[in-house]
Amino acid sequence: MYPEQLVAPMRSDLTTAGFTQLKTSEEVDKTLKNQTGTTLLVINSVCGCAAGGARPGVKWALQLTDKKPGSLATVFAGVDK
Repeated sequence: MYPEQLVAPMRSDLTTAGFTQLKTSEEVDKTLKNQTGTTLLVINSVCGCAAGGARPGVKWALQLTDKKPGSLATVFAGVDK
């Protein structure tokens, strides 16, 4: 697992954009089972694909559309259980 100091800036990249950070499987289950409407769940990562494509891409896509999901959530691969 990656140290929190390393992933903190990557977490905040999405949480400052309105995503709720889910850190446990229980939080994921609760969020997805009790959700009405649509939920966008982004699997965040330290890899270059997340930094170069996923995080910027999802933030850009949300800025460019009027049709937004009802809920935004994120988990961090290799860190959150």
